Amino acid sequence: MTPPQRMETYSLRDIQSMLGISKAVIGGLIDAGFVTPSRGPRREYRFTFQDVVLLRTAHSLQSAQIAPRKIVSALKRLRSTLPAELPLTGLRISAVGSEVAVREGGAQWRADSGQLLMDFEVKPASPKDGAAAVSFLSRESAAAPRSARDWFDDGVALEGRGDLAGAERAYRCAIEADPADVDPVLNLGVMLCDAGRCKDAIGLNEQALRHHPGEPLLHFNLAVALEDAKRFDEALAAYEQCLRLQRDFADAHFNAARLHEQLGHATKAIRHYSEYRRLQR
Repeated sequence: MTPPQRMETYSLRDIQSMLGISKAVIGGLIDAGFVTPSRGPRREYRFTFQDVVLLRTAHSLQSAQIAPRKIVSALKRLRSTLPAELPLTGLRISAVGSEVAVREGGAQWRADSGQLLMDFEVKPASPKDGAAAVSFLSRESAAAPRSARDWFDDGVALEGRGDLAGAERAYRCAIEADPADVDPVLNLGVMLCDAGRCKDAIGLNEQALRHHPGEPLLHFNLAVALEDAKRFDEALAAYEQCLRLQRDFADAHFNAARLHEQLGHATKAIRHYSEYRRLQR
């Protein structure tokens, strides 16, 4: 009977060589509870492959001045996605926003985490380096920053696939990358309204209008969100502001007419219905 294989572990010296950080730094990471290495026959520290990756990640996060509580939360989630040993194909670990992705060969999986601000590959070292070795290839400097349009395109694609949470994250990243671009605000606002999140949609559009007070579509989307929230007087004011900026906005005339009719404002309803019919000719 073949005895079971023992999991390969790494010494403190191995870790210093692989990560390029001092014994004192490693000790501090252990004391902070980021990893819990086992003890060898002579009470020396022994680290698993998972420990090595988590130490590398924790050191990156500390360098980025991430709060310790967030680091612990991130490492806990990352640990659950890591294999027990380094695959022959290596791994790629990356993070965008709050998503952590782990790729092995053609397979990829992800886990939610805190803001990780990292991107690196873990590869088996060359045979001359010995069996107990792992190579970390940093990709942080090579990764090109994503543009607002990249995020917007991601949002459109994710929304089309029904991944509304992913689409919302992408749209918000687009807004943060370029507050002057109204397209992600418009798409996200409609999506939030459709999901019944009127309060969120109202806040989003009001914030955007501080930067783009002359954009009729933002006033229209705000009016729709206010109407869905039963704030009818404010909705009518937003429809009227939209029409002051664009008199031929047919949908704004129709919605205003319907809302005036619902509130018993017959004369105003007739006026808006007449404008709507004229624009439809």
